[in-house]
Amino acid sequence: MSYNPADKIQDLQYFGEFGGVNPSISDSSTYTFLSAKTMFDTFEGNADGCYLYSRHSTPSNLYLGEALAAMEGTETANVTASGMGAITPVLLQLCGANDHIISSRTIYGGTYAFLKNFTPKLGIDTTFVDITKLDVVEAAITKNTKVLYCESVSNPLLEVADIKGLSGLAKKYNLKLVVDNTFSPLSISPVKLGADIVIHSLTKFINGSSDTVGGVVCGTQEFINDLRNVNDGACMLLGSTMDSLRASSILKNMRTLHIRMKQHSKNAHYLAEKFQDDGLKTVYPGLASHSSHDLFKTMMNKEYGFGGMLTIDVGSLEKANTLMELMQERNLGYLAVSLGFYKTLFSAPGSSTSSEIPEDEQKEMGLSDGLIRFSIGLDNNIERTYEMMKNCMKEVGVL
Repeated sequence: MSYNPADKIQDLQYFGEFGGVNPSISDSSTYTFLSAKTMFDTFEGNADGCYLYSRHSTPSNLYLGEALAAMEGTETANVTASGMGAITPVLLQLCGANDHIISSRTIYGGTYAFLKNFTPKLGIDTTFVDITKLDVVEAAITKNTKVLYCESVSNPLLEVADIKGLSGLAKKYNLKLVVDNTFSPLSISPVKLGADIVIHSLTKFINGSSDTVGGVVCGTQEFINDLRNVNDGACMLLGSTMDSLRASSILKNMRTLHIRMKQHSKNAHYLAEKFQDDGLKTVYPGLASHSSHDLFKTMMNKEYGFGGMLTIDVGSLEKANTLMELMQERNLGYLAVSLGFYKTLFSAPGSSTSSEIPEDEQKEMGLSDGLIRFSIGLDNNIERTYEMMKNCMKEVGVL
């Protein structure tokens, strides 16, 4: 049987302190010990099941982490206060001065800025490559390389990483393959394809209601223990801790993730085909015209589709802004960054979520001024949505 991540979530069952169908929320910053010896053992990392201080872990955070680890097929997971609060500790835990990272050139702007502008101050260098070309990736590997970093489906250009191929390189050169799977939860299971560590921004599809920021690191028990270590763990010492109330809220929303992802994918696929038929330059992994369409099909858990993200290029930033303003005015969605909301979100990434990337590098990677990134919502009548969007496009001269 093929791996089904939604089944793994469904199989988890928790009881609250008083028999509630949701686990009780741990609303404490610190925890008591009946024995001073147990407190000492906990500081040493040897008291399983004991809670020390909420920056380290809480019952609520561990419930959510367990569900996310089950979804991704890893031994365990550690939740954090944001997506960047997951990405940065992982890279700092794996790398030190004089180490080297190879990263996809098309990644979330915050991750790019961290690797380009911040880690060099710590003596960590990054080479940005076209992650879709394995020969280029291999040629960039040096004796100091420690990490291959990519997004399953990249932000914002929707390039698809060959995770199996990258895993082969990681194993050949004794590197860690770290994959950000934010754009494709359930659709792609990176660990099953050979990734060592999987990261999500929980802010997006997994939470799904744009009311919370959060992140997660899914990996081996050994690596997560290292991140939480009170002496040298990057998550513990950098303090990117998720609040228990937020963890509880996200855990409840995870129960509907499979339903939402199917609808996001169905709606995005429909719109992508229509936009392409209308002559718009459309990028969506579910289209045969996408350069990695066949690759995605070999990696995907089929029932969850090709995801809820698509892009169109309308030629100029002026046209992009006019169109987005009109679509918002017509209640078709919001001119806003982020993704995974139940309403459609749209933005021009060159001047928003990827603005940290210099203009010349944006052009080199194919990120044009007129590119609009859509996170397609859960619209019940997507045919109606399409007709309304098409009318907006005609009014502003895009069609």
